[in-house]
Amino acid sequence: MTSGRFDPFNTSLDLEAALTILRGAVAGADDGELFLERRTSEGLVLDDGRIRTASYDASEGFGLRAVRGETAGYAHSTEISEAAIRRASETARLAVGDGGGTLAEPPRATNVKLYTDENPLEGAAFEVKIDTLREIDAYLRDLDPRVVQVTASLAASHQEVYILRPEGGLVSDVRPMARLSISVIVEHAGRRESGNAGGGGRFGLTGLIAPDHWKGVAREALRIAVVNLDAVPAPAGVMDVALGPGWPGVLLHEAVGHGLEGDFNRKKTSAFAGLMGQQVAAKGVTILDDGTIPDRRGSISVDDEGTASEKTVLIEDGILVGYMQDRQNARLMGVTPTGNGRRESYAHPPMPRMTNTYMLGGDMAPDEILSGMDDGIYAVGFSGGQVDITNGKFVFNCTEAYRVEKGRVGAPVKGATLIGDGATAMKHVRAIGNDMALDPGVGNCGKAGQWVPVGVGQPTLLIGGLTVGGSGT
Repeated sequence: MTSGRFDPFNTSLDLEAALTILRGAVAGADDGELFLERRTSEGLVLDDGRIRTASYDASEGFGLRAVRGETAGYAHSTEISEAAIRRASETARLAVGDGGGTLAEPPRATNVKLYTDENPLEGAAFEVKIDTLREIDAYLRDLDPRVVQVTASLAASHQEVYILRPEGGLVSDVRPMARLSISVIVEHAGRRESGNAGGGGRFGLTGLIAPDHWKGVAREALRIAVVNLDAVPAPAGVMDVALGPGWPGVLLHEAVGHGLEGDFNRKKTSAFAGLMGQQVAAKGVTILDDGTIPDRRGSISVDDEGTASEKTVLIEDGILVGYMQDRQNARLMGVTPTGNGRRESYAHPPMPRMTNTYMLGGDMAPDEILSGMDDGIYAVGFSGGQVDITNGKFVFNCTEAYRVEKGRVGAPVKGATLIGDGATAMKHVRAIGNDMALDPGVGNCGKAGQWVPVGVGQPTLLIGGLTVGGSGT
């Protein structure tokens, strides 16, 4: 693997030769592309005062795809050479057979660039990164004597891609990514609780490791842990639930977003299949997927098929108006691609995936929403959950939540789980706050064994009739 800028058509390949091979692979097919990638990444983890992990990874390779109807042939290799691409084309072609297809229109060109070309791995010296993690550990222990463990991590990656289309178009993109994560455990009177905070995006490490930034992240992680020291067991039952702004949008992402991806709807395995143009959420609910927000974790200047990223309205004032589409599903459904064809790496074929998925804000003040609650839960933070795409049923664990009684936010609760289904929950939205916020840049999304970075967001929401699981009363 060479250092410097990734430029395979000047170092490893002849452009015209590669194009000739690609055209042979997709002859008689509907679509296809040659995707070339180089990625470098670094991860540093400090745990309890010691460096637990210091990793560096570098990889490069290509994937070649030929698509005909619902069938796609895909082959990939770590060897970027004319011979390897020729072998891959022969393999991919086996899946699509001979003749019959008409090559789809190419994606429209774009000059939009949503993030810098900066390589986050080179933004600070290795020693500076290590010192920053140690300073975070010392800072938290000095802040509160109840701190018994600190885990802090820095992660950075630099992805360079070229996408060669059979009509001759060549698209490139350079995608930086950086993230800071802090976890703290506190102990008091024999009880231990934890708190987590972090963030990042498509930019360098400089801002993340600045003391005025990481100190705020550290204090937030500590605040959550200390809040949970006083938490009482969550009540159980069907009740109103208020969701805080920002990261709680992960529930929206999982319970609704996946169900609005094109492939699930084309195959009619989504709870939203066949409902285009119908009321699927309460009036006032407008949900978008937007990959065009500068520097955001889920943003992409172009997707992994070469289509320019877009802002796609999915639900407008409660009406289902759109799905997220890659090229294959869009063609089969007779609609336009939305720039949502994404893949984890050159070793994976693209599929419809979310970018930054969020709900627009309403006109109510958050305090007004909470003061109108008689008995319920105010959920501010979430960890992992489970979702069934076919029916939208979900179970989510709350990491920070409070009991609300007669309009008053009371004691924090622990062990709360939210249970419901996305389609029903969206119809039971009773109030939408005016405080829409995006998450701090921490999301990853899994689908069919592939992981991609995403963003979520929402305003404060009041949802009626959710089932809350807990051990309290």
